[in-house]
Amino acid sequence: MASSDQPEKAQPVMIVAIDESEHSAYALKWTLDHFFNNNNSVFKLVLLHAKPSATSSVGLAGPVYAGAAEVLPIVDSDLRKIAARVVDSAKQLCVKKSVNDVIVEVVEGDARNVLCDTVEKYHASILVVGSHGYGAIKRAVLGSVSDYCAHHAHCTVMIVKKPKIKH
Repeated sequence: MASSDQPEKAQPVMIVAIDESEHSAYALKWTLDHFFNNNNSVFKLVLLHAKPSATSSVGLAGPVYAGAAEVLPIVDSDLRKIAARVVDSAKQLCVKKSVNDVIVEVVEGDARNVLCDTVEKYHASILVVGSHGYGAIKRAVLGSVSDYCAHHAHCTVMIVKKPKIKH
């Protein structure tokens, strides 16, 4: 059969989680350097920012406290500005590394669910997350997004750790 008769195989998808942390920026740089050098990759790149909801950021649960109606739009506006900065910075990094074919998504919700749901949406082959390097106690209290994704995402999960600088 001639090669033109073959159905075109979909390009595998790599999702990189992005946020405002230096760990996220490092993970994106590392991924671009190792998988997208010279804009030549087997992967389709999706950058994903999970934007917290204003109510989760203010910590509202149950009955809304007095004044919330005034506070929530301000918090939401700040979260939108942060998301725009995160996306802009990630796009600039991609352009600097000559990676131009990028899908960028901002999805509101808890990062753990947003990342796993987006893996499903794209049928991603790999999910890249940065490691914040929290200690055991902080990780136990906050919950680790990377741990959650490693156990629940239906794809390979790569956790990129920034090397510790030895003094």
